[in-house]
Amino acid sequence: MSNAFKTWERKNSKSTFSKIVDTVKKAPPLREQISYTVYRLKLQQRRLDQAYERMQSHYDRLFRKCTNAVLAKDSARSSIYANECAEIRKMCQTIIRSQYAIEQVMLRLQTVEEFGDIVVEMSPVAGVISSIKSHLAGIVPEVSYKLGEIGDNLNDLVMEAGGASSVSWSISSSGEESEKILADANMIAEQKMKEKFPTLPETTLPSLEKSS
Repeated sequence: MSNAFKTWERKNSKSTFSKIVDTVKKAPPLREQISYTVYRLKLQQRRLDQAYERMQSHYDRLFRKCTNAVLAKDSARSSIYANECAEIRKMCQTIIRSQYAIEQVMLRLQTVEEFGDIVVEMSPVAGVISSIKSHLAGIVPEVSYKLGEIGDNLNDLVMEAGGASSVSWSISSSGEESEKILADANMIAEQKMKEKFPTLPETTLPSLEKSS
């Protein structure tokens, strides 16, 4: 049995002193590290929920102002509001896409935690977290920073597990799986945007298209 799976769970047969020494000298077992990573991702999910709610509320206010400007035939104001609405829609879609991608990552990690297929299952999620981090940097920077830390930890776990076991993994196939997770999240996000955000008034659409 490889060293990676020997450290999968703590052994109850060790003395209290040995456990203390192990805690000081060694990293926590993989199962504990994965469980803690899932917990940290849930915290970021909550922060994204809060950011999304703030942005949607702001969008609703601007949408009403845009509609009123159109009714008043104030094309200059309606164009300004429409362009701002377009920017908020983009940011909200990025947040929704990130939320669904993180959800898939957590499910993958929980599968790893349950069945222990470390290298094969974990290598794609590190790429997903890295992609999400870069897209959120200018929208929710504090979440982007935390995801960067989580991504680094995931990469370390993958390298540790791969180096300690005989399981081989492909960087290219890992990248393809990451892209699939992100594509699925993007598809869900697009549908969610159609449900949550009303369509802008027709007279504002030309300026909206120029800004996108």
